[in-house]
Amino acid sequence: MELALALPFRSVLLLGMLQVALVGRDQLAIELAAREAARAAAVSADPAAAARLAADRVTTLRPLALSVSVGVDTVTVSVSHPSATEVAMIGHLVGDVMVRATSTMALEPP
Repeated sequence: MELALALPFRSVLLLGMLQVALVGRDQLAIELAAREAARAAAVSADPAAAARLAADRVTTLRPLALSVSVGVDTVTVSVSHPSATEVAMIGHLVGDVMVRATSTMALEPP
C-alpha cells in the first residue's frame, strides 16, 4: 500500500527536478549570451549591432530580448528570455519563467 502512494510522489518529484534542470540550462545560456554580447559591444563602433550578433551567435534560445546601455567608459548588456516550462504536469503548475542576465564591460577603442 505504501508503494502505491510513494510512486506518484516520486514521479512528480522527478519531473520537478527535470524542469528545474531545464530552466537552469537556459539561465546558463543567457548568462553566456550576456557576457559575449558585452565583450563584442565593448570593442565595436556599433555596440548594439555587435551585441545582438554575438548574443545570437552563442545561443539558440529565441526570442532574446536584448538591451545595450553605453556609458562614459563602460557598456552594459542585459539579455532575457522566457524559458518555457513544458515538462508534463509540472509545466502547467509553474508557468513560464523569465531568465535574465546582465554583464558590464569596460569600453575599448574600436
